[in-house]
Parts: sequence; structure tokens; C-alpha cells
Amino acid sequence: MRAVHARLLTLTIVFLSSAITLSPAISMPLNFSMTASGGAPSKSIVKRAHVATAARQAVGPRPARWCGWYMRTQFGGGPEYNLARNWAKRGRPLNGPRVGAVVVWSHHVGLITGKTDDGQWIVRSGNDGGRVRERPRSVAGAVFRKI
Repeated sequence: MRAVHARLLTLTIVFLSSAITLSPAISMPLNFSMTASGGAPSKSIVKRAHVATAARQAVGPRPARWCGWYMRTQFGGGPEYNLARNWAKRGRPLNGPRVGAVVVWSHHVGLITGKTDDGQWIVRSGNDGGRVRERPRSVAGAVFRKI
């Protein structure tokens, strides 16, 4: 699982480094309510916040239905991928779920990040209850893609 996360981070950094050179630098204040030490934010928290901010700037404003938009912050892609079902055409098809696969339902999209002891797939997605969440979900009826 760490290898998948490292690969995703590398892809995000490569994508952002190309996108950042194309757009003007925008300074945004960071407001942290939780820190590693209870004081100043840790360097890793600050770095993740800057990467996330740059990703959001690269993909444009967040639409009302934003699960596809969130996936664009993770994998890149044009505005057509704001629509969840369009992720079913991206990358290559997989025969079934696996860690690192993009899972696409008719109206939602996410990334499989793990599997519970009882066999449920753990999915991280945007606009899940109005926020980014990582939780066990049924993948029945979904399609799986390798991006």
C-alpha cells in the first residue's frame, strides 16, 4: 500500500510541477486547527497543504458535484473528468477491484486504498458526505480502472 501511495504522490508532484510552471504563483494563507506538536504546523502538513492548494488551482474551481473534481486533483485530467461516469473511460479496464484502482459507479468515483479484514474495499473519494472520506464501501456494480 505504501508503494501505491508513493506512486500517487510522485504522479501528483510531476503533474503539479508542470501545472505550476504554467500558472502564476498564488499565495494563500494556511489555517491549521490541528498540528503534530500542538504548536506550529509540521513541515509535512504544510507541504501537503501546499500540494493540495496547487492541485486545486491547476484543476479550477470545485463544482457542486465534486467527486470527479477531487479525483482530478489526484490524477489530473481535463474538466470532462469532473463528471464521475467519465472516469469509466480513462486508463485501462481491470477485471476486478484492487488497491490503487479507480472505482467508478454511475454517479460517484473514488480510489481503492485498502481492504478490511472482513473483505470490504476501502475507498477514498471526494464529496462523500460533503467531504473527502476514506471508508469501507460496497463496490457492487462498479467498474475498475488502472490510471
